[in-house]
Amino acid sequence: MIDIKQIEKVAWGKHDDKDVYLYTLTNQKGSQLKVSTYGGILVSFVTADKNGEMADVLLGKDSLEDYLKNDCYLGATVGQFANRIAKGKISIDGVEYQLATNNGPNFLHGGDKGFDSHVFDIVEEISEENVSSVVLSHTSPDGFENLPGNVTLKLKISLTDENEIVLDYSATTDKKTIVNFTSHPYFNLKGEGEITDHSLLLNCKYYTPVDETCIPTGEIVSVKGTPFDFTEEKVIGNEIDADHDQTQIGIGYDHNLVINKPVGEYGLVGIAYEATTGRSMEVYSTEPGVQFYTGNWLEGDLGKNQTAHIKRQGFCLEAQHFPDSPNQPHFPSVILNPNEEYTQKTVYKFVVK
Repeated sequence: MIDIKQIEKVAWGKHDDKDVYLYTLTNQKGSQLKVSTYGGILVSFVTADKNGEMADVLLGKDSLEDYLKNDCYLGATVGQFANRIAKGKISIDGVEYQLATNNGPNFLHGGDKGFDSHVFDIVEEISEENVSSVVLSHTSPDGFENLPGNVTLKLKISLTDENEIVLDYSATTDKKTIVNFTSHPYFNLKGEGEITDHSLLLNCKYYTPVDETCIPTGEIVSVKGTPFDFTEEKVIGNEIDADHDQTQIGIGYDHNLVINKPVGEYGLVGIAYEATTGRSMEVYSTEPGVQFYTGNWLEGDLGKNQTAHIKRQGFCLEAQHFPDSPNQPHFPSVILNPNEEYTQKTVYKFVVK
């Protein structure tokens, strides 16, 4: 049993006249997860490989000042609506809302100032025998980013002695609105270099193709015979540059896949593996979809140690509802009503093979 302090908290600067703190959660394996109250960001996760060597498997930045320019959403808590909405247009009960168009012609990841750009309040710190947690909260006021409702998110971020990063979300509103939260960590199980040599298995038999602006066409298509078939483990780089209209649009993978389980049921999303380190990451969630993104636009973005990221240095498995769901009535609903509670549980579990 390692004698450690499970939770440490240090001042990390100020933003919008609010103090920002950096938490370090440590488990009995010696793994350490760092979390910022700015943006609910997963800043780093240091964990052992098959030889006991420690490395940081999360892409991130050195300081709060660097994160204020987090154009790639590294590690951030994303909402009120994650992913894209076509032309930033939605309708709720016949009322039209024009949202920001901050990704070409479309809305992306909460708009001009989503949850990733706010300082969260600290609700609670929890130290238990096998898990340490911090509970953060942020309320987006009615009309902010032109979305209806005072929407309050509570996010419990935990690190267990089983080497699990556990994300428990709950949200409420006082007006009918849309919600779709996710976390946006970029993983590299080697800690450096490209991730195209990682292997991946996804529990996904279908995906949602996109148009040239990365908005779903509305189709739900079998992955069979496409580069999106990860139903059996394969190397990420095998078909990332395939001569396929969808990988050409995404400059690689940047697509929503449909998780093979009932909507709302907790289950396996996928398993990533890196052979030289023996690190494996299992992902579980209650969400219906996962955005698989291979860091195709990372090149030149400033990372840790003031070193520029390279293209495809990290991959994301963002558990969430489907993109453009408000405009696709056959997709699982993203409506949240007053007196209802939005909940989500997503887990990243690290094991060594």
